[in-house]
Amino acid sequence: MIELKTFNRKELEDFVSSGEFSKYDFLPITAHRAISQINNPKASDDQTLLILAFFEGKLAGYVGCFPDYFMVDGKKVHFAWLSTLYINPEFQKKRPAKKLLKKVFEEYNGQIAITEFTKEAEALYIIMGVFDYAFPKRGKRYYFRTDAAGIIPEKKPQTKIGKPLFYTLDAIANSLISIKNLSVGKPNFKYEILDRADAESINFVAGFSENRNAEEINTFIDHPWILKGKKEEKYYFSSFAEVFTYFWVKIYNDSGELTACLLLQIRNGYLKIPYLFSNNDYDRIVRFLSYFIIENKIKGFTCYHLQLNEAISHSSVFPKIYERDSKREYLFHKELLQNLPETFNPHFQDGDGDCMMT
Repeated sequence: MIELKTFNRKELEDFVSSGEFSKYDFLPITAHRAISQINNPKASDDQTLLILAFFEGKLAGYVGCFPDYFMVDGKKVHFAWLSTLYINPEFQKKRPAKKLLKKVFEEYNGQIAITEFTKEAEALYIIMGVFDYAFPKRGKRYYFRTDAAGIIPEKKPQTKIGKPLFYTLDAIANSLISIKNLSVGKPNFKYEILDRADAESINFVAGFSENRNAEEINTFIDHPWILKGKKEEKYYFSSFAEVFTYFWVKIYNDSGELTACLLLQIRNGYLKIPYLFSNNDYDRIVRFLSYFIIENKIKGFTCYHLQLNEAISHSSVFPKIYERDSKREYLFHKELLQNLPETFNPHFQDGDGDCMMT
């Protein structure tokens, strides 16, 4: 029989600090992700952050919860994002996944949302019959350098023997691309690159009605889910990367006034902009990004910021070599949708949910 164990903020802290979390055949959470979850400003002390499923004393699976809330007519609508769901294949027939999900629904009264899910997980969520697709985001994925050595062997493992050739082809192609990009110079306007939002940025961001403020963003910069290092083999979600870095960028107008703040994230050569706050100064943002992308040898960039994508489409300096459409789906529990007005629009930024942390 499947038995479940829940962990709130204090229980999770004790679970990790004691080392008990590491005694299983696979990890239900990493220490640094647990610290981040514990420090989540939108989590209350009694909310469940992790649920473990056991069968005859053995860990059969787990689900992670990331508390959040929307502000609707001045009131908080609390809910949680499903951040992880893993089942040990040895116990699939015991159906721990459905038991874990039903427990999550019970803990949060059905106030659950999900995004960035795999096809396999999506199929399970749909079978449950309690989720609807809502608030999809359409965006673009841009490419700036070739990465045959990374992409081809990953998609076709039998081609790993050809990696030396792929590296050579990448080097030749990227050298030619670098020559083409020599015309993109350093921006001639004032900007700053910091490691977190400063006081001026916090005041600027406070003027925007977004789902996260700058102080919350700083919390997750300080407590990331991914650290620099080798992958944790016993944990099956994002935990370590060769490169994982945040940059807080401030852009000014000719009068010296702050007009835009951006949070940039680089993970192993790929760029995201989890948060962008701008007074419509998108031309300067594109010019800065063009320089930043070349300087940091960015391979690709996925963006769901509609106004930024529009500005990129009119830019003559943005160094993309190829682009394609992208779509991010969201699944909302029907009970959560019932608590939101019919005209509700979450105005998700690219980092909302747990997307900023991975």
